[in-house]
Amino acid sequence: MKVEDIKPLGESIHAEIAKAIVGQEEIVDHLLIALFSSGHCLLEGPPGTAKTFLAQCFSRSLGLDYGRIQFTPDLMPSDIIGANLFNFQTSEFKLTRGPIFCELLLADEINRTPPKSQAALLEAMQERAVTIDGETHALSDRFMVVATQNPIEQQGVYPLPEAQLDRFLFKLAVGYPSEEEEQKIVTVHGSRFGAPKAADFAIECVADKALIAAAIEVVASVKLVPDVTNYIVSLIRATRETADLDAGASPRAAAMLASAARSRAALDGRDYVIPDDVKALAPAVLRHRVILSAAAEIDGRDADSIVEKLIEQVEAPR
Repeated sequence: MKVEDIKPLGESIHAEIAKAIVGQEEIVDHLLIALFSSGHCLLEGPPGTAKTFLAQCFSRSLGLDYGRIQFTPDLMPSDIIGANLFNFQTSEFKLTRGPIFCELLLADEINRTPPKSQAALLEAMQERAVTIDGETHALSDRFMVVATQNPIEQQGVYPLPEAQLDRFLFKLAVGYPSEEEEQKIVTVHGSRFGAPKAADFAIECVADKALIAAAIEVVASVKLVPDVTNYIVSLIRATRETADLDAGASPRAAAMLASAARSRAALDGRDYVIPDDVKALAPAVLRHRVILSAAAEIDGRDADSIVEKLIEQVEAPR
């Protein structure tokens, strides 16, 4: 596979998902970038905006083994990763694997479970492995978490800790569709009863394990010149120096932003990263990694506006 092959692959995945999902092209772009960067995505949006269905369609178009966990207040870590259960017939313990043993895991309403259960994902998201009773079990090389949460409800939720937020490559805001898109949604889905299924829309698998592995290898070879590397570092360090933020982004954010920029360049058909790749991805990479100062909150500003301001202030290479 060559860099020129990545763009057509992305377009074919977009075309398959578009059979069932109206709009959301930018979200699909970020999911693809996360896949090729070995990253995870947090989707935040109100109910009924196709977050769960999008994850299903994305998984089906790529031939990924799909798993889903509905996060609830009584969910236990063993419900996620599994446990060794005693078999009375053989008098031996047998590993019962949890739903985390898949390739694309939908962590639905992740902020509805307590921190103890949320933490069960930490090792999996960072090392693509889980430890059960002292024994480490490897997950798929393609393991990817797509988590969802509702920004409206405040009761019965447990905000994700900073350590876990930092493991998500992107936090993506899933908003309401435009009027034209909503009319099309009603036309396509208005005659159906119950939850839609990806299989009902003839979504075909356009990639396999070998193809995705080859694409990831190609993306890793995309050139990142020192000037752009310095720009990424300067932007990340600027989040730690501004008075608008009490806490800035981590070094992990810089490395992830560089990796994501490579993926975006490849999906655009280029074998080199340009500053515009960094600028386009910076808000999604940084919005969940920074903590606003009290003054910024009082002024009614949000993380996106502060990040955009920093992007304007930090000089980009030409």
